[in-house]
Amino acid sequence: MIADHGVLRMLTGLLDDSHLASLEQLPELVQKHAALAGLDEVSVYLVDLQQHLLRLVTGSGGDAQQTFGERPAELRVEATLAGRAFQEVRVLPMPATEQGPAGWWVPLLDGTERLGLLQVRVADPDDGVEEVMRHLASLVALMLVSLRTRSDTYARLVRSRPMHVAAEMQWQLTPPLTFATEDVTIAAVMEPAYEVGGDAFDYALAGDVAHLAVFDAMGHDVAAGLTANLAMAACRNHRRQYMGLVANSEAIEQVLIEEFGRTTRYVTAIMAELNVRTGLLSWVNRGHHPPVVIRGGRWATVLECPPSHPLGLDLGLPLALCQEQLEPGDRVLFFTDGIIEAGGRAGREFGLHRFIDFMIRHSSASLPVPETLRRLVKSVMKYHQDELDDDATVLLTEWHGPAADRLRI
Repeated sequence: MIADHGVLRMLTGLLDDSHLASLEQLPELVQKHAALAGLDEVSVYLVDLQQHLLRLVTGSGGDAQQTFGERPAELRVEATLAGRAFQEVRVLPMPATEQGPAGWWVPLLDGTERLGLLQVRVADPDDGVEEVMRHLASLVALMLVSLRTRSDTYARLVRSRPMHVAAEMQWQLTPPLTFATEDVTIAAVMEPAYEVGGDAFDYALAGDVAHLAVFDAMGHDVAAGLTANLAMAACRNHRRQYMGLVANSEAIEQVLIEEFGRTTRYVTAIMAELNVRTGLLSWVNRGHHPPVVIRGGRWATVLECPPSHPLGLDLGLPLALCQEQLEPGDRVLFFTDGIIEAGGRAGREFGLHRFIDFMIRHSSASLPVPETLRRLVKSVMKYHQDELDDDATVLLTEWHGPAADRLRI
């Protein structure tokens, strides 16, 4: 029987110990304090960078083995019960085995960012066990987010192969892949995860305004990464000084020219603002593919806006601020050319039509937004036989509307 005082001791004790904990100590601390609330066995699994694998946090470093005791050290997201719990973001029961009693897979969420799962086993569960597990999962997720920025072990666990220097730089500036409030959900993917060079995405919320941006620097190397990072840093700096989209865009271009001169270092970009109360979307297009809006989960349209020249070329072309009134439930897609232009088998591109069709079909499947994007990237990579010639990034924003009665993540 799980007593309330045991739950309180579990949470407060783990919170107290978290201040001086390292990631290597996490499994032992979680197990120690979970026992106070009647949870017999608790294991922590992290999802890898590409969301293909769930890897056990063993406390012994970042190199997972095939098994750790009786627990598998690595599980696939596809075709496993654990993977289904991760994909659908819900608690799923698992049967008793010779190694232990019945248990559950419990999603680890930082807000709406999917970090991985807890595997929990309880010999004598009662009706309140699921609530206890959710509370524990919430605290463990907060601990993981706190620890990961200063833990090489975390980075090693979530990587399946070595990462290029340009990608290392990009991921350090990248915001979480998922964010949501009652008004809006924002999710993104970026591939090839270990070799990404010139792509970058950004978002932030300030009051009623969601700031959104996608950048695509010329090239696919460290130089491209430096250019994209400088553009994104300049964008953040200027908007935090209350610059509007047009002025910010012009200021970013000046930063690039001052640093690199009028050379071949340039960046295409979409920079946007969404009023999350009214649904008014405003954006500027700097030589980039226009955004696409999916409405009602059934049809899509391209949001046309006269493009100006890419950032850094200083061609003097006019710069237009465009606007679109969204409807509740609209999904806006910002993407780079690697999603639609790179050739697949027989030289055929993945293409805008295939991209939009995929998003419409999966929008109607009631999947969480980040899961839809995970499956999109899997489809794109499969189409290209797991080799991309260019970076491929998608930033999806769903406006729930003023009368949103539930949060879709």
